[in-house]
Amino acid sequence: MQAQSPLLTSSPPRAWAEVNLEKLRKNHAFACSYGDTMAVLKAGAYGHGIIHIAQVLESLPTDERPTFFGVASVIEARKLTEAGILTRIYLLSPSCAFEREEIVSRRWTPCISSLSEAQDFNRLVGKSHAQPLPIHITVDTGMGRGGFLPDDLLDKIEALESLPHVILEGIGSHLPSADEDESFTLKQFDQFTALVKKLGVDRFRYKHLANSAGTLGYQGHYNNLYRPGLMLYGISPIPDYQKLLSPVLSLKSRVCLVRKLPVGHGVSYGRETILDQPTMVATIGIGYGDGYPRALSMKGAEVLISGQRCPLLGRVTMDQIMVDVSALDHCAEGDEVELFGANILITEIAQLAETIPWAILTGITPRVKRVYIEADNC
Repeated sequence: MQAQSPLLTSSPPRAWAEVNLEKLRKNHAFACSYGDTMAVLKAGAYGHGIIHIAQVLESLPTDERPTFFGVASVIEARKLTEAGILTRIYLLSPSCAFEREEIVSRRWTPCISSLSEAQDFNRLVGKSHAQPLPIHITVDTGMGRGGFLPDDLLDKIEALESLPHVILEGIGSHLPSADEDESFTLKQFDQFTALVKKLGVDRFRYKHLANSAGTLGYQGHYNNLYRPGLMLYGISPIPDYQKLLSPVLSLKSRVCLVRKLPVGHGVSYGRETILDQPTMVATIGIGYGDGYPRALSMKGAEVLISGQRCPLLGRVTMDQIMVDVSALDHCAEGDEVELFGANILITEIAQLAETIPWAILTGITPRVKRVYIEADNC
């Protein structure tokens, strides 16, 4: 009789994203110092894991929890609801007609960009004999992506208020360049403030304009709900405020191989890097297939090994990168590598890759395991 095979064990990941939950809580507490929050969890909570992040924030003491979770689509809203999340879910994007019946059924809060959209929700709520549905009006103060133009809203407000099956609970807008154009952003705040004043400050329970950059760098007279996104995850879109936040996610990998390569040896595809001296080269188990940007190739990027920065060599490949570890006293297979996180800020990586932190965080692929920790491993 053939002997049974021993139980197989799973290998540890060669690339993983370490998510520090205590830093998440601290960043949210800082956001709460401004007022009530709508924690933005779209795009998988910026790559951090939407369900886990929602559960952590919802488990905070009652007076410290977000008022809303902001998501981009019904797909994300459905994930949260089906995971048992009870915090109110706000849809940050205009809804498609075929999504509205589900929105009404599940009592998610939509943002409204037109009278016809509001009328459709009013019809569906009435048809379902449900309680009136709270909705928020979106105003386009310069983003150009959706919402009523201010003068159009002034003309339509009475028609909106006459709809019996929806409640005008909130009004909001969005800042397209709060981290780039202070003058334009201040005009948006002024425009939003003037509009709310014309409509009546008490007409809406929630008034929200400030994203992360808007929260950190500006103050609005009537803004009473803040929408932390990037800052929730510990990255400031305005560099001067980075010291007030703690990066939540660290992208990590391991050294898979260490070799000494001779003068004249090429490194990676295209042989853009030719070694001009004998070099200790470590191969790291991560690449653009994991979300480490290929655009970092030949840009002077560095990784952290044993507390020291080591320069990237050659092009980023799909599954591996090579780095120069000649300056290290010791480097061996299995050593931990930080690609970005607490020691190498993602803003530095994004600048070198000529992109933005949002794109890198949301581009971390599913094969990168998310590992949730309560505190630093130190």
